[in-house]
Amino acid sequence: MLDPLQLTGRTASHVVFPPGNLGGIHPAAQVAFAALREAAARVGFELTVVSAFRSFDRQAAIWNAKWRGQRPLYDRQGHPVAVPLLAGPERVHTILTWSAFPGASRHHWGTDLDVIDGAALPPGHRVELLPREFSADGPFYPMLQWLRANMARFGFFFPYRHDLGGVSPEPWHISYAPIAEPALQALTLKVLRDTLRPAGVDGADVLGALLPDLHRQYVTNISPPEPPSTVPFS
Repeated sequence: MLDPLQLTGRTASHVVFPPGNLGGIHPAAQVAFAALREAAARVGFELTVVSAFRSFDRQAAIWNAKWRGQRPLYDRQGHPVAVPLLAGPERVHTILTWSAFPGASRHHWGTDLDVIDGAALPPGHRVELLPREFSADGPFYPMLQWLRANMARFGFFFPYRHDLGGVSPEPWHISYAPIAEPALQALTLKVLRDTLRPAGVDGADVLGALLPDLHRQYVTNISPPEPPSTVPFS
């Protein structure tokens, strides 16, 4: 079981940093992902990790940059949104469509990975992690379909598989259920409130006022683990 510091990314004591470009990962997830990646390689996919463990400070840097308009914001369809036009609560919800607020990211746990197919990466292509890259005519669609049919037997699932009105569907984001499911249960409203109170995060006053609703809409509101399926992404 992860403790509050581990759950919120304020320590990296629960992750390891293996050689290569994998990034930080929980040891149990590392073993499972190695097996998943080996199985994918046998059929021609090169599972490449774009993002793994993310500390609280790193998530805060991403959040603050988006809050200030220094990084792009997107609506649910992946279209750019002008930050200056958004009031505080609307800005919070727009950021949360694609990025967690500091302390609430599943990447804090070392169980969640953003992956692409390195073997299908077009020359000169800059990975954006947007739905069009995983759509039927996108470079990573075959990998996505293979993951949908195979990753459950390695313990992984898509927490943002469906549009549930919280985080937008993220077909690149996989999660190791045996560790992530207990972590989600442990990431209570109190843990998040205690984490944000001294943090100095941009918009913290707005986050604090909305926190119970944000916890329900964006933190616990996920697609649960399920058996392998060939149903298209929705």
